[in-house]
Amino acid sequence: MAVEGVTGDLIKVVSLLGAGVVAVPLFRRLGLGSVLGYFTAGLAIGPYGLGLFDNPESVLHVAEFGVVMFLFIIGLEMQPSRLWNLRREIFGLGVAQVMLCGALLTGVGYAYGLPLPAAFLVGMGFVLSSTAVVMQMLNERGETSTPQGQQAVSILLLEDLAIVPLLAIVALLAPVKDPNAEGWLSFGTGVACVAGLVIAGRYLLNPMFRLLALAQAREVMTAAALLVVLGSALAMQLGGLSMAMGAFLAGVLLSESSFRHQLEADIEPFRGILLGLFFLAVGMSLDLGVIVQQWVLIGGAVLAFMCVKALGIFVVAKLFRSTTRAAITRVALFSQGGEFAFVLYGAALSAGIFDTQVNAVASATVIISMALTPLLAIALDRFMPPEEASLDGIDLADGLNGRSLIIGFGRFGQVASQALLARGFSVSIIEVDVELIKAAADFGFKVHYGDGTRPEILHASGAERAEAILVCVDNRNTADRIVAVAQETFPHAKLFVRAYDRGHSMDLIRAGVAFQIRETFESAMAFGTAVLLGMGVPQEEALEIAEDVRRRDEERLDLQVASDINAGIDLVRGNAPVPAPLTKPKAAGRIHGNMPDDLSDIGSS
Repeated sequence: MAVEGVTGDLIKVVSLLGAGVVAVPLFRRLGLGSVLGYFTAGLAIGPYGLGLFDNPESVLHVAEFGVVMFLFIIGLEMQPSRLWNLRREIFGLGVAQVMLCGALLTGVGYAYGLPLPAAFLVGMGFVLSSTAVVMQMLNERGETSTPQGQQAVSILLLEDLAIVPLLAIVALLAPVKDPNAEGWLSFGTGVACVAGLVIAGRYLLNPMFRLLALAQAREVMTAAALLVVLGSALAMQLGGLSMAMGAFLAGVLLSESSFRHQLEADIEPFRGILLGLFFLAVGMSLDLGVIVQQWVLIGGAVLAFMCVKALGIFVVAKLFRSTTRAAITRVALFSQGGEFAFVLYGAALSAGIFDTQVNAVASATVIISMALTPLLAIALDRFMPPEEASLDGIDLADGLNGRSLIIGFGRFGQVASQALLARGFSVSIIEVDVELIKAAADFGFKVHYGDGTRPEILHASGAERAEAILVCVDNRNTADRIVAVAQETFPHAKLFVRAYDRGHSMDLIRAGVAFQIRETFESAMAFGTAVLLGMGVPQEEALEIAEDVRRRDEERLDLQVASDINAGIDLVRGNAPVPAPLTKPKAAGRIHGNMPDDLSDIGSS
């Protein structure tokens, strides 16, 4: 189906937007991730679906700027000092993974009957993982800033750099040499472009943005941000390098600029739309005709290339002393081919190293592997057992005898402990977060590892000798289990419990704890009092109002607990009417007479 003219173009734009808007929320709701949603939507509207697009390559060329902008934003997060700290990962881990996986995949291509030059380029194309897919998944999983995420970024950067020598190798392997080709000249041009971009970024970009900021025209700043990204990408492309690498370098050079956050905010909308468009275009590019004709060959190639690359990734990860879990996670993220494979395969086709059949099969293999990557990550999350924290250097709870026992030493527990320590009471502290225990030790706190929901751990923590047990964990269900165990096993100890919200407070009061407090109540009361003082209310009156609010809250809470339990549960859910305050505030008119209980507590805290 082909519709000409402006109407036809508008239909294409609407179909692209509609496909993404429908598919991505659906796939994320199903737990399949946005990348797979975009791929599927692109396949549905492409030449082998509804046929709304006859030439997906044209969309792909435009959408590649999404990857370019993505790399620019990543660069903004990478200060030069931070990038220097990753040099071992980039030129050690990255080089090792590219070389080992390249050698293994070249062997797979040769085993499939390809000539050695073609096998080498097919394998190396598959080595270059998809920066767009990996980074999008790291973002969705919240792992970009973790050590594992930084290693992933390092490998991706090295793979982006690898496209430069690989394109030069294509020229060397070409059966018919181009008499106008000058390899060393191209290499020198590339180096000159990098040097020019570094100089411009160091000495020109910040003064330019300062000058533009004086104009106070937001649209000019946005245009300047796009100019920097696209200009640096163009400079790199003219030098025969990767556009994405140019954008990344520009981002790094601006990472310490005072305009960094403004640039990120300006680029983000374009990045998101174009990156989604890139995934859509990759889905459209999947040639179902070739897959139907060569399904055995392509299916076997996908399985062979992904499994062999996974083996290489795992071996390199273990050689660089990654944990088994981290190595498997990296396998799930990197075992696909990527967008740079299309560039390499296209160059090989133009140079006569590939024929059209090899190019079609190799490209289909890469696209299918990209589509399978989100599914591998989902399988990893579903079936990989939770990581066990190392207890090296951590003391287990055993033989503790503090006069009070604190369970949970996050922000709440740390503050709560200060008064006890200041008074000189002996305090025992247990926590299950190993990183938190290590961090507390840096500040002089002795925190033992122990799960307060287990009676034997409470025994070892000295609960039978403790006068007070402070339950300071931030999970409502965990707190309830600790309370139940402590009341059954250590009824003599007074329980002081951190409540999640109003409903939790009511449950704890019914359970008979000595004291409970909503985790945000007192801080919110202090905050409100400070606002009154800041707005000119006399201190005595502000304190009186705050005390009246606190008293009326306690009275309403006592009334709710004493009333029918079902009504109390309905109230927490927001279904029952809120009781009127028992007394009027002394500062009449300053607080609404029918003020509800805790609107914020109806949802959470």
